[in-house]
This record gives sequence, C-alpha cells and structure tokens, in this order.
Amino acid sequence: MLAELTAATEPTLLVVTGPTAVGKTALCVRLAQELQTEIVSADSRQFFRELNIGTAKPTPEEMQGVPHHFINSHSITEEYNAGRFEQDALTLLAELFQRHRVVILTGGSGLYLHAVTEGLDELPAAPPAVREQLRAELEAHGLEPLVAELERLDPVTHARIDRQNPQRVLRALEISRATGQPFSSFHGATAAPRPFRVVKVALTREREELYQRIDQRMDQMLAAGLEAEARSLYPHRHHNALQTVGYQELFQYFEGHYDYAEAVRLLKRNSRRYAKRQLTWLRRDPRYQWFHPEEIG
Repeated sequence: MLAELTAATEPTLLVVTGPTAVGKTALCVRLAQELQTEIVSADSRQFFRELNIGTAKPTPEEMQGVPHHFINSHSITEEYNAGRFEQDALTLLAELFQRHRVVILTGGSGLYLHAVTEGLDELPAAPPAVREQLRAELEAHGLEPLVAELERLDPVTHARIDRQNPQRVLRALEISRATGQPFSSFHGATAAPRPFRVVKVALTREREELYQRIDQRMDQMLAAGLEAEARSLYPHRHHNALQTVGYQELFQYFEGHYDYAEAVRLLKRNSRRYAKRQLTWLRRDPRYQWFHPEEIG
C-alpha cells in the first residue's frame, strides 16, 4: 500500500481509522514520516484544548515532529459540529494538497470522517417544541428511556452512535419524532464530489487484544491524572464536548451515584462498548480495507 501511495499522481486522502486504543496514532505518525506528509485529526474530542488525558490526545513526543491539524484547535465553550468541521477540513486540505500529494486523515469519529470524504446529508428541520420536549424528558427521567425509544424507532442509529452522549441521542430522536421516519433513513445519499482521491483503511485487532489495550489505556489515564482533569472540568459538564465516555462516568462518581471502584469499572466497560459501536459504524462502509496495525508497511 505504501508503494502505491508513494507513486500517487493525483491528490490522495488516506483515511486511517479504527476503534479506540487500536493503535491509530503510532501508525499514522510512521506513515506520515515515510510519506513526508501531514496529519489531519478527525477526532471530535481532540479538537478541544481543555480535554487532554481523557481523549488520549497525542503528546508532542508521540507526534515526533509530524504536523497535526485540528488538535487543540477549539475550546469546549465553542459549539463545533461535523458540518463546520467538513467546511474547515476541506479548506485546509486544499492548502495541504498544494504541498503534499498524499495527506492523512485520522480519528475514530465516523461521522466526522464521513463529513470530509462524502459530505453530510441535508437533514429536515425539527420544530423547536420537539427539541424542548426531549430536553425536558432528559432532565426529568434521564437518558435511559430515550435510548430505549431510539432502539425501538431506529435500531440502525441505536447500534452505531455513542449512546452515552445525550446530544447524539436527542438529535436522532428529534428528527425521528418530527418526521415519523428513522434518523438513519436520511443518511446514505449520493456522496458529494471531492477534488481528491480517497483511500480508506480501518484498523482492527482480535477482540481480546483490543479490550485488553482499552483496559490498559484507562489504567494509564487514571495514573496520569484523569480524575483531577475531570474534576477541573466538572463545572463545564453540560457542554456537548463533555457528554462522552471517559468524563461522564467520573462526573457521576463525583455526584455520589457510585464509588470509585464502580467508576473505574464503568470507564472500562463503556470504552469497550464504544469501540464496538465504532466497529459497527465502520463495517457498514464496504470501501474500507481492514488491517491489523502491524500489517501495514
């Protein structure tokens, strides 16, 4: 594959994705060094300057001098979504392709990768009253009943989104309730034209190996100070960027819903479940070529 990319005669976007803790960062840095190019991050949490340990953000040492774009590019106080990222990333890619024949796009956020490579589908507008009703239900009864409703109305979306993220759940239900059609039915339209070729690579490992790496990563994050980082972010817990695995479990611990040992157990369990959803999303796209990280050379 490297030989093919090195010989590329047209602008080529190499997409490297896979579940959390599979080994994307190390591989992408090595590939960028060999291809003499730069990396564009499509990790929807690594955009935010305030989130470090809990997002497994690459350190300067891990980057090894390779330029990484869209890391620490925004604050959690800013509203940033896949639509805005699509526009910003395409503008950046137009600039990078003037210097490089191949550019690497990487991350585990399937929607953000899709936004850059295929574009986002136009979604119908939902009445504000629907959104307000959903938020009232979330406040009164919590997330679990809404997740159950999503499973009933749209099992496809239920299987592939982060179900611990209230923003994602509410958005899917908002469209489903307003239109009477599953949120997933509005996806899969014709891909938007792009002025570059796209090569898609997905990384995977045996499940036992992947889950072991996830558990080890969580232990490393906790040892590195994840609890203290989460405490510093607790006042901002309602921001969309923090409605995610890795912080929500600790916020619940801080509020006394369970003890520290249970928080650690949930951190690991929910991270494994998130990895499973990432794989479900990626396997729906037949254009991905699947590799173990050590197979690419």
